[in-house]
Amino acid sequence: MAWLPAQAQELNASVSVNTPTLSLTDPKVFETLEASISQFLNNQVWTDDEYKPEERIKVSITLTIAEEYSANTFKADLAIQAVRPVYGSSYETALLSHIDREVTFTYEQFQPLEYARNGYKDNLSQILSYYAYIAIGMDYDSFSPFGGQPYFQTAQEILNNVPSNVQSSNPGWRSIDGNRNRYWIIENILSPRVRPYRQAMYDYHRQALDIMAEDVEAGRRIMLQALEELNGVNQVYPNAMIIQMFTNAKGSEVVDIFKRGTAQEKNRVVQIMSKLDPSNAQKYREIRT
Repeated sequence: MAWLPAQAQELNASVSVNTPTLSLTDPKVFETLEASISQFLNNQVWTDDEYKPEERIKVSITLTIAEEYSANTFKADLAIQAVRPVYGSSYETALLSHIDREVTFTYEQFQPLEYARNGYKDNLSQILSYYAYIAIGMDYDSFSPFGGQPYFQTAQEILNNVPSNVQSSNPGWRSIDGNRNRYWIIENILSPRVRPYRQAMYDYHRQALDIMAEDVEAGRRIMLQALEELNGVNQVYPNAMIIQMFTNAKGSEVVDIFKRGTAQEKNRVVQIMSKLDPSNAQKYREIRT
């Protein structure tokens, strides 16, 4: 289906609903679902701040229907990406690149999606609201130290507002559902053990990437310091989901930036990134070539 941009408040979201294999549901249902998600994300006012059109956070959502439980009940994979511009360039850097494979929901054609700040409407609205605030929080953290805190706290409230019977029948909201889900994303972000990660995200973006148009070498030095902070988080909180999310979003970018670094920088970055993302260690060794 085609991408559907719409008028935005804080978010400039593009939405695509993919239906690889369907037998029960009228395809037109998913056309209205696509439009409903786009309107929900783009027309909702998520913060108290005013955004200029060029300041809106670019988000892309791809919802791929994996299973039909009935004509109106589905399981899907939700891929979300969020980017932010880099000062003094046309380059956009990824803040978030994540796939949630535990999205279950019921949807009737033309059913409105509704944000319930202090309650619960339906599982799909709750999941979309949750990720909206995760993306907003990450954006704010990248521009000011811990600037995303109120938005991450709202994401936690959204999680806590999911009724226990819904949590038990719709995986992804509880710690017992696995170690890579919505519960653990926000647990990690708000954990005191991960606080240096939050500072590192500000340093990586605002203090490093945003100065590289004027001083590449200074930017790389600061970025390496940020990676050292992430290495410290990885040591005190091994296997934290947020570290995996960082490497998913930033791994290739780190390789591209440090290929131009000094020999000492290259060696240290290869060491750090191979610890943070061991399954992709070979990719990081390419920094040295």
